[in-house]
Amino acid sequence: MGKVTGFMEYERIDEGYAPVAARLKNYKEFVVGLDDAQAKIQGARCMDCGTPFCNNGCPVNNIIPDFNDLVYRQDWKNAIEVLHSTNNFPEFTGRICPAPCEAACTLNVNDDPVGIKSIEHAIIDHAWENGWVVPRPAKRRTGRKVAVVGAGPAGLAAAQQLARAGHDVTLFEKNDRAGGLLRYGIPDFKLDKSHIDRRVEQMQAEGVVFRTGVAVGAAKDTLGKGSKVTNWAKETVTPEQLQAGFDAVLLTGGAEQSRDLPVPGRDLDGIHFAMEFLPQQNKVNAGDKLKGQIMATGKHVIVIGGGDTGSDCVGTSNRHGAASVVQFELMPRPPEQENRPLTWPYWPIKLRTSSSHEEGCEREFAIATKEFIGEKGKVTGLKTVHVEFKDGKFVDIPGTEKTYQADLVLLAMGFTGPVAPVLDAFGIEKDARGNAKATTDFTGGYATSVPKVFAAGDMRRGQSLVVWAIREGRQAARAVDEFLMGFSDLPR
Repeated sequence: MGKVTGFMEYERIDEGYAPVAARLKNYKEFVVGLDDAQAKIQGARCMDCGTPFCNNGCPVNNIIPDFNDLVYRQDWKNAIEVLHSTNNFPEFTGRICPAPCEAACTLNVNDDPVGIKSIEHAIIDHAWENGWVVPRPAKRRTGRKVAVVGAGPAGLAAAQQLARAGHDVTLFEKNDRAGGLLRYGIPDFKLDKSHIDRRVEQMQAEGVVFRTGVAVGAAKDTLGKGSKVTNWAKETVTPEQLQAGFDAVLLTGGAEQSRDLPVPGRDLDGIHFAMEFLPQQNKVNAGDKLKGQIMATGKHVIVIGGGDTGSDCVGTSNRHGAASVVQFELMPRPPEQENRPLTWPYWPIKLRTSSSHEEGCEREFAIATKEFIGEKGKVTGLKTVHVEFKDGKFVDIPGTEKTYQADLVLLAMGFTGPVAPVLDAFGIEKDARGNAKATTDFTGGYATSVPKVFAAGDMRRGQSLVVWAIREGRQAARAVDEFLMGFSDLPR
């Protein structure tokens, strides 16, 4: 694959970024992708390693060595055919996937891995520019009707696969636009929403019917109560209506229940979940008018949570013009470089600095918030202490107490599971974590305890990556197709 000696001759080339000062002025994407010559060199670095661990490192099992080789040979059209055979939306994963495939790259044992993500990004951009991404409607219709609930990456992937199998697919989404967390969660500067819009247009041409602003399984004014879930539904559909009107129902909602921080002072104004803060800016960027938008302008911002969502809060706060941004992480500071002989080919724990961190952010590790403090009902600061993990729990380190100034606190500590009313309304059995209970077995996979109702994505597996959502959507589509037809030609 690639050039036989390429991995010895060429260094890794990373995608570039627009200057910080320029990109902070707007919400546009700022990644500078590889040009054809750079992509060719990256493809040349792919080793003929015999056992391509990158395939298993990738949740959708992208056929990575094959498309690397095709890019090396500059055969872009066949490269997108190979990429699309396993991944419905490489423009999403090529931008926001953390690339576990690169961690699993054989070259990563003792060198920099092949830039697989940047190659994927280049392939799909070439495909759109050259008009190779076109609707692929089914040649025959089955007459079977499928309702897919939740238009995030899992629902989009499942709906597209089922429509291409010839089924009549209706995709229900509680928000006013399709995309789920891709639309209302991930900032525009990481994923421009035009990428979602053109996929929606493609899917509509393939026969998928989109019904946005429709809440399923709960009244629109109660959906997400207590979790601050984004919900702009204007209509409600009951489980009974879906079960009566469709031959199968696939639930692909997200794990939207935000993890809270119940410490003294939590009820002060100025403390918000990340998923209250981020969706509002996305709506404003889309041209919507909002009253009372949560703004970081001129404020001292504390982001609690060191993951991707926290990083997105950092980047958005900097674009608002925050006076300062500090990000807290409960876990200790990880090493700069992983222990490769110990961790390869698995996803390693190491310090990861995002583009948002580089734009301006102080990071604190092994720190816990003990209390929010405020004046006149508004948050003004936090009392913290550094912690260490001992005897199976975090314990405070005496003498490390500190008070931080804060005008805005954003809670980005992850998600505990799906919004309960949806699963409760269907009467679906849950697992120990509150997710929809359904296996991924080859036969009867993704089926819930309720007849002809299936579940996939974060609603089934819990909080996860967009690439896992796409995988589960594709696999669930095959399971539904097999349930309806007795067999399936869809790839699993």
